[in-house]
Amino acid sequence: MTLLHVTGARPNFPKAAPVIAALAAAGVRQRLVHTGQHYDDRLSEVFFRELSLPTPDLNLGVGSGSHAEQTAAVLVGLEREMLETRPELVIVYGDVNSTLAAAVAASKLQIPVAHVEAGLRSFDRSMPEEINRIVTDRLSDLLLCTSADAVAHLAREGAATESIHLVGNPMIDTLLAHRHQLDSERARRALGVPADYLVATLHRPGNVDDPESAAQLVRVVHDAGARLDVVLPLHPRGRAVLEALGIGDHPRVHVVEPLGYLDFMSLVQGSRAVITDSGGVQEETTILGVPCLTLRPNTERPVTITHGTNRLVTYDTVIPALDEALIPAEPGARPHRTPPLWDGHAGERIADVIIDWLGEQVPR
Repeated sequence: MTLLHVTGARPNFPKAAPVIAALAAAGVRQRLVHTGQHYDDRLSEVFFRELSLPTPDLNLGVGSGSHAEQTAAVLVGLEREMLETRPELVIVYGDVNSTLAAAVAASKLQIPVAHVEAGLRSFDRSMPEEINRIVTDRLSDLLLCTSADAVAHLAREGAATESIHLVGNPMIDTLLAHRHQLDSERARRALGVPADYLVATLHRPGNVDDPESAAQLVRVVHDAGARLDVVLPLHPRGRAVLEALGIGDHPRVHVVEPLGYLDFMSLVQGSRAVITDSGGVQEETTILGVPCLTLRPNTERPVTITHGTNRLVTYDTVIPALDEALIPAEPGARPHRTPPLWDGHAGERIADVIIDWLGEQVPR
């Protein structure tokens, strides 16, 4: 019996690490495919080193390209891998193009699929990730949910009750397991940043692809820099547009290359606030207790608002919201809440669900 994990982009790696570790501890044989959707060392290999992920058994090396190009390349490579190895179950993570391609390839070969982080919905189909989530969930046999709202979405869409499992958030497993290694002082000094600073991560198509939106984004970052220094690890997506618009011209905006997991989380932990359009950062700031301003009209992670530190903002409201976030809170004014089952044991629960499910299947 062999299980096949498919990862492809930076957000997948901290989700996969605790699941792979828990299944390995149970003695389950596994293969790991890295599709190479994110191929830069700072977006890929550094995560394998820092998170103790096993070396991938196969790297498809699909690289960058349009959504269709990436998805097609992953489909071709994964079909070949699945025909050769015939895994008992394919495990996919999140909502990137590699996730969708793996679910489609496995389903057409009648290989069961488990989706970690199932059921998240932004209800905004202009987001490519929303399409990936919906299709992957429809094709999956095991739907492994991080939050109760995800369970409710799947039930409302008619997913079989026995396929849905509330297991918690494996990305938080990774954060809690490495929290003792985070060193905010070292990370900010390495970048020459003062003790009070902000972190920004901005790469969504809705923010960086349209020139008008990108210009507003630059204005927001510069306005934030007028208050505190801003560390901006700049994702390859949108880099050319944002740099052409002068995003790094402000003296207190520090544009840096993408950072490894430990360096980035160290900076987030020590920051006064984060401005982001990332999904995972909304979750990580919820656990770290750092104010998070999400520059998007919606979020597929509403639990980070109801149980965390997250707040949705627009180009017009982000700076007033930042000013409010920077006001020191009264001691005990807002108790820090943690979403249910975000406790560092989601990987173990996922492994238990998978092992129980495999034990119920009739051998093919």
